[in-house]
Order: sequence, then C-alpha cells, then structure tokens
Amino acid sequence: MRIAPEGWPFIATALVIAGALAVFRLWLPFGAWLVITIWVIAFFRDPVRLGPRGDKLVIAPADGKVISVVPMAESTYVGGQATRISIFMNVFNVHVNRYPTDGIVEHREYSAGKFFNAAAEKASAENEQSSVGIATDYGRVLVRQIAGLVARRIVTDGEKGDRIRQGERMGLIRFGSRVDVFVPAGVQVRAKVGDVTKAGQTIIAEWP
Repeated sequence: MRIAPEGWPFIATALVIAGALAVFRLWLPFGAWLVITIWVIAFFRDPVRLGPRGDKLVIAPADGKVISVVPMAESTYVGGQATRISIFMNVFNVHVNRYPTDGIVEHREYSAGKFFNAAAEKASAENEQSSVGIATDYGRVLVRQIAGLVARRIVTDGEKGDRIRQGERMGLIRFGSRVDVFVPAGVQVRAKVGDVTKAGQTIIAEWP
C-alpha cells in the first residue's frame, strides 16, 4: 500500500508508542492503540487512481460525498457566475487530493480561518483554506481545500505557472475536511448531492 509522505511521521510515532506498550506488556492499552495505529496508516494511504481522462472532463479532486451543488457568483478566480460542487471527506476517506483538470496554475491563495464543521455552509467562507485556480483550454476552474473540525494542516502542491495534469496529486488535508470545485456557469454538472466520489476517477462535470 502506497503511503503519502506526510503520513510517515505520524505512522512512526504510532508504531513507537505501540512498541513501548508491548514491551511493558500493557496489553489492554496496546490493543486499543493498535486499532488507532491501523487507522493512522489507512488514513495516509495514497492509492494509484486510474479513470476517465479528457480535456472536457472535470474529475473529482477528493474521495468523499457530495454535500452541495450550488450556483453562485465567484469573484476570486472564475470571475462570474459559477457552480460550486462541495465534497466532504470523513476521517475514513483517502485524503490525498488530485487535480480535476489539465491546465496551468494561475492562482494560489491561502487563507487562515476557523475550524467549523467542514460540512457546514459557512465553512466555505470562514474556515482555513487553500485555493488553486487552473486555466484550462475551455475556461477557469477553482479548487478550494477547506480544513474541518479536526483538520489542522492543508498541504497544496503546485505553484503559479506550473502545468498540471488531470489526476495528479494536488495535496492533502489531515483529518476530516472538504474540497469545493467551482466551474463556470454553462458547464454541465454531472455530480448530485449524495453521490460518493473517488479522487481521480469520478466525473463531476463536463464542458459543453
């Protein structure tokens, strides 16, 4: 199983604690901690994702559940009317995020903020977040990684000017979070509330 590099310090710490509990034969705490250790390893898994690819496709950037599909004005990067597709990741989902389209990174912005429940509507505006604007052959797409209640670290790969590929790793959010994707009005949204998505595999929108 492939592991995200950011996970190794946490996994090593969990294994050291498990080893110490075993050495001192504290079997009840050891059993409980072993479950936590297995979860930590699973949390940082980074599976290879193969799926549909294409210039006209917008692929899910995160594993999770679609919690809202909302039309709105987006002035940060898209620059007009857009549709926001929000994907909530619980603590059991793969948390490695992937780029939804090919393109060039034109916009990068990090905003410190609060740590409300990532599923709440206000989280999109008020929580800690990292935004990436991608110029594609058809238009602009904005991807926003949002921290949640227990998330305290957002990792975003790629710098302004980088050419990125659909399905490539975009980053990671630790421990429960959300990713919003903004596509311009007129793009056919294929995701609907309640859909379960897989990063790098699930088609969530398509350019006309």
